[in-house]
Amino acid sequence: MKNGGKPGSKGPKIIPRAEHNVSRDEVSDSALKVLYRLHKAGYQAFLVGGCVRDALVGLHPKDFDVATNATPDEVRALFGNCRLIGRRFRLAHVRFGREIIEVATFRAAANHEDDDVQHDQEGRILRDNVYGSIDEDVWRRDLTCNALYYNIADFSIWDFVGGVEDIKRRRIALIGEADKRLREDPVRMLRVVRFATKLEFTIDESVSKAIEQNADRLANVPAARLFDEFLKLFQGGHAERTFDMLREYGLFGQLFPATDQELDEDTSFGDFVRAALQNTDRRVAQGKSVTPMFLLGVFFWAPTRRLAAARRAEEKMSESQALSLASYELAVEQQRRVSIPRRFTVPMREMIALQPRFTATRGKRAMNLLEHRRFRAAYDFVQLLAQVGQFDSEIARFWTDVQKQSHEDRAESFQVHRKPKARRRSRRRRRRPQERESS
Repeated sequence: MKNGGKPGSKGPKIIPRAEHNVSRDEVSDSALKVLYRLHKAGYQAFLVGGCVRDALVGLHPKDFDVATNATPDEVRALFGNCRLIGRRFRLAHVRFGREIIEVATFRAAANHEDDDVQHDQEGRILRDNVYGSIDEDVWRRDLTCNALYYNIADFSIWDFVGGVEDIKRRRIALIGEADKRLREDPVRMLRVVRFATKLEFTIDESVSKAIEQNADRLANVPAARLFDEFLKLFQGGHAERTFDMLREYGLFGQLFPATDQELDEDTSFGDFVRAALQNTDRRVAQGKSVTPMFLLGVFFWAPTRRLAAARRAEEKMSESQALSLASYELAVEQQRRVSIPRRFTVPMREMIALQPRFTATRGKRAMNLLEHRRFRAAYDFVQLLAQVGQFDSEIARFWTDVQKQSHEDRAESFQVHRKPKARRRSRRRRRRPQERESS
């Protein structure tokens, strides 16, 4: 079935509760409420996708998706706290406080022979909004490990495509013919990498070959869609492993071509990028926040410096001005591949442009840098550069120490001395001519 079978060609392998480790204790109360209400109303109700997979591999599921034969309108009729979203394919969102349970109706299979599914000349799916049955729905999914259904009726797992066996073997495999599935949606290549690094699975040989043959098809994917994938790839706690695998398969260059070129030419830049990725993974592991702005700035650093040097050679401008201009030009060019919102590109450019100011540690302008709204991000950037030997470690330490000082001590450190106020001379009031004449 994984290697090119037809949808609905055979039924599922049903794994009874006694033979698997997925427990309702791992399922949120909200998801259970949705499942039981659908089941009580006479509909099929399954947990599907990542939550089932994560439970099987011993991880704690966080997001719970439900699949059912109930239509979106029928789901909404059961839940007062439900709203329908989506145009291409409607989904039901059932809200419990801050938790949202997504409920999807089974979808029909994406066959080229299906008149209700449209593909372009390269095989990409353009339209696929037809309801179907569970044995058709499984073929809408990409990876075997993500195509497992947990049946609330008897707590069994339904496996149509050998997903349980692939999980046991710790293998990432695509449902159906690998080349065809990647042509249908090239973003699946990024999903293969993401789940392989997250789960520490190997990638099936057929999938590896298909990725190598289709890597350049990412250039045809809408840039806005790829930004969401960038966030998932690099903010999930496995950024370094993801980076290595993307480079291995030639996918990173499809996302960030200017960065990829610099990595090929400058090993020191690679050291800087890797240090940033390790730092990102540490922060995620510690439950700290990460912003895509910082990592994007790291990716842009070397190509920005190169372009800034060229701009300074063309016309007179400061290093900060050149860096700001160069990062703007690169951000505009980058939008063709990965569309980055302005709320990230603007602070990224400000952070990069501040870098030359850290070399000065004397004077009021240097001291005022501490008050800049991007100081903290720019400071972290400098510390990372110092860590890999690309910034003076003593100056980096100065900026660390000075933040702990009082205002008076800071002024001393920056050698900023207040000038004594000039004594105001009293001026004798001169009488107007009329006053002198009258006197």
